[in-house]
Amino acid sequence: MFDDPLILARLQFALTASTHYIFVAFTLGLAPFILFGQLSATLRRDADRMRGVRFWGGLYVVNYAMGVLSGLVMELQLALNWSGLSDMFGHVFGAPLAVETMGAFFVESTFLGLWIFGWDRMGRWAHLACFGVVTATAYLSAYWVLVSNGFLKYPVGFRVEDGTAVLTDPVAMLTNPATLLALGHIALSALLLGGAVVMAVSAYHLARRSDPYGVFSRGIRRGLVVFAAALMPTAAVGGMQFALYDMVPPTSGSTYSAQEIEAIEARYAANSQLELVGGLGDAFMMGFWSLMFFLTPVLLLAWLLRGLDRWRWLLWPLTFLPFLPYIASVAGWALRETGRQPWVVEDLLTTADAMTDMTPGMAVVSFSLFTLAFAVLATVTYALLVRYAVRGPDRGPLTPAAPEPPAAPAHAPAF
Repeated sequence: MFDDPLILARLQFALTASTHYIFVAFTLGLAPFILFGQLSATLRRDADRMRGVRFWGGLYVVNYAMGVLSGLVMELQLALNWSGLSDMFGHVFGAPLAVETMGAFFVESTFLGLWIFGWDRMGRWAHLACFGVVTATAYLSAYWVLVSNGFLKYPVGFRVEDGTAVLTDPVAMLTNPATLLALGHIALSALLLGGAVVMAVSAYHLARRSDPYGVFSRGIRRGLVVFAAALMPTAAVGGMQFALYDMVPPTSGSTYSAQEIEAIEARYAANSQLELVGGLGDAFMMGFWSLMFFLTPVLLLAWLLRGLDRWRWLLWPLTFLPFLPYIASVAGWALRETGRQPWVVEDLLTTADAMTDMTPGMAVVSFSLFTLAFAVLATVTYALLVRYAVRGPDRGPLTPAAPEPPAAPAHAPAF
């Protein structure tokens, strides 16, 4: 395997994309909890509820910062390893990514900064509005990324002129069914993950009987509501995407004839070693979703019996709940991406032709450096998130500093 640059490049992209998606899913899943939590605290003028907003917001900020770093490395990887894709489809595929980058760095980051440093410095409704913009731009960023990704699966709205794709119908590209279905599935699965994280952190503190402000008793109930509400729609919208596998995209200017396309796909089906990844992804996705499906009624029953926030035998296992939607989501991405192979752009550009011309040695170096970088990012992020999650509301990144005690009055000199 290590003497084949194509396999190494594909494996590298799979590992780095899966790691980056963990940050993205956490951001999308936690943002609505913070937004509506702050809305509730603002309406009630409840200081204890606002402590909860600061606590969950601290976890969001840590994850967001690391997500930005991993996104930069991801875009660098596209430029270095997949120059064939950029050369032919850069004007079409790259445009939505550029819009997403501008939105994430200039809009989302600006308003997140205002929210972080605006506590007690702006009106409560203006402060709430800042995080409303952060939440909206987070989901818009996901949409723009999926516009590019959806184009790879179902290329529409373009034509090829002299070997380069030119955008001809922006509306068709922006309303691509591959994009819209994926956006719905990812948004719902992110809410599923957000609910699982909120429940897990809340369960840890409730099991230790540490909830002085009611942050975690509210958190575990709210998390379960969202988790249970998102479970079935996530599977339903995800299942709708399978119809795309049978759709033939309306290509324009393909460099392959129908016979060549059929021959390429036949060779891939006969010789591919990585095709098994798609099958494993399907099995893991459905398997872990099934575990969540059977677990949800148990949690709802525990709530009905008033044991959701009291039964330690249930609370301690719940601390591991986020691994279920995380693994299911990553497995779903593996299934989605391998389902397009051997094409990077369906019926228009093969994966082999999209890759930068590299020697085996160059591919090994690239694989090693990028994998190491993402492993460090993931490890540091996980350690920080666990550290601040365990500390609780009084010691988080956004916890206000305790006021310094007044200085003791100086003693008058004795005469």
